[in-house]
Amino acid sequence: MANEYTEKDYKLFEEINENGRVDPFQKVEYPPVAISMGETMMGGKSFPIPLGTYGNFSFVYGPPKTRKTFLISLMSSVYLNDKVSFGGAMRGHREGKGLLHIDTEQGKFHASKVFRRPFEIANKDSFDNYHTFALRQYSFEQRLQFIDYYLYNVAENLGVCIIDGIADLVSDVNDINQSNICVQYLMKWTQELNIHIITVIHSNFGSDKPSGHLGSFLEKKAESQILLEQNTKHENMVTVSCKRSRGFPFEKFSFSVNEYGLPQVVGDLYDPLEGMNFVKVV
Repeated sequence: MANEYTEKDYKLFEEINENGRVDPFQKVEYPPVAISMGETMMGGKSFPIPLGTYGNFSFVYGPPKTRKTFLISLMSSVYLNDKVSFGGAMRGHREGKGLLHIDTEQGKFHASKVFRRPFEIANKDSFDNYHTFALRQYSFEQRLQFIDYYLYNVAENLGVCIIDGIADLVSDVNDINQSNICVQYLMKWTQELNIHIITVIHSNFGSDKPSGHLGSFLEKKAESQILLEQNTKHENMVTVSCKRSRGFPFEKFSFSVNEYGLPQVVGDLYDPLEGMNFVKVV
């Protein structure tokens, strides 16, 4: 017996038929890069190695105290002002687009310090099209609804959206239904608005797996999976590696926090278990 469909169902099917169909022989351009780390040669040409491209999302994860928020500050600073040297080979490909930074964990005092870092790193007083919000006091449903509203109704010409951290958009990272809905929102936002979303989540205790079912859904759908680990020899440094990528993976690098409380890339730094350590300040 054939299923009965509503008028709303048929509208959805028509939309999918129009926008979801892919001709395997039609040339589809590679998504433009939002933030890159280094370059690679392909076909005799140099291309930026993406940390993330427009129309996709990535996530940063690691154990507590691996300075995830500091890395996010560095990425946002490079995106807002590509002329800063703190990012080493990291480059922003902004082209006039804006940045939305959502903090779900901290109160306004600590969140404001995070939002102010890009100005301090770039030694600038202002950035155009830079939006910042601290949403700690709201429920997970309210946070999700507000981000959806702001992306579609307020933010204009947005390029990158940072959500630190995504676990606060669900009531429990092990709730399969909520985790799936949350990641579906990320996929919807990035696809429809052609932005790159960077989000943050903790890793499970004693492992390099992101937390809960939410972390598992992120692993399956993300473009880049960025792992942070405390360097085993240099206590003041954090090593950043590409755990997985849908494209060309960036090379491992490390960053530290300087005497002014600002993050900066310190070049190639190998774990002592893998061989000798060479530190080059960039």
